[in-house]
Amino acid sequence: MYRQPSNHHDKNPYRVFVILCFGLILFLASGQLFGQPDYGETFYVKENTRTRKPIKYVHEREADIMWSKRVWRTIDLREKFNHPLYFPETPTNARLSLFDVIKKGLIEGSIYAYDNPVFDDEFKVRMTAAQVAQLFTWYDSTNMVADPYNPDNMILAPIQYNLTANMIKQYWVKEDWFWDRQRSVMDVRIIGICPLQEKTDAAGEVIGYKPLFWLYFPACRDLFARHEVFNTKNDAQRLSFDDVFHKRMFGSYVRKESNVYDRTIESYAPGLDALLEADRVKEDIFKTEHDMWHF
Repeated sequence: MYRQPSNHHDKNPYRVFVILCFGLILFLASGQLFGQPDYGETFYVKENTRTRKPIKYVHEREADIMWSKRVWRTIDLREKFNHPLYFPETPTNARLSLFDVIKKGLIEGSIYAYDNPVFDDEFKVRMTAAQVAQLFTWYDSTNMVADPYNPDNMILAPIQYNLTANMIKQYWVKEDWFWDRQRSVMDVRIIGICPLQEKTDAAGEVIGYKPLFWLYFPACRDLFARHEVFNTKNDAQRLSFDDVFHKRMFGSYVRKESNVYDRTIESYAPGLDALLEADRVKEDIFKTEHDMWHF
């Protein structure tokens, strides 16, 4: 009796399953490659900033520090020279503002914030993730609106507010100026940085600034070095935030110097006198450096 040969390949379920999976992978790959291409920001891949490391500080010994002065400064982002630290107000794929970089680092956990920014800038009390989240998002539980089912009644409708970069208009910077006799130079080290939120009244008028938290600056340098700052001269040679602070490419004025009363300049020299006193502090540092040299 004649028996028709059977095709064992067609009846193998494992082989059929492998062929179907391979076809599905090709289909998804073709859709990923040809259907939705991933365009880059420029015609080349930017790898320099993403892998950049902060400039290492020179190791200092206590025996080499002949003189030092602690100074607190205010960086006002409304000044044109400081606009690269403020813009863009809305994050883009290419750039972030300084506060958006700080916010990103706090959410990721790569940097930490320290509480009680008004009275304590010694980085003693670390804020928890929940405390940081409450700073970035808060609710107004007193907002009342009409009940959609009964217009005669009023109901609570909390409003959510988010802390954005355009609300941060100033920064406090804590730094140490010192004379290194080993290298015979006047040098400076930034110790901490504190963002200040702009406070407004019901009419929208600015009534002051609220310090949010302190950041230990040396711990933030790795994060700052990986994010670039806009360069008005050359888009291909942009600096990082760490470069801006390391090279002193920002405008500021002195709000406090180390003193026996631990008071700010504004507490004893208001108005125009505060600016003159701030210039006096900078002049004293310059004269100290000049006096260290003997001609």
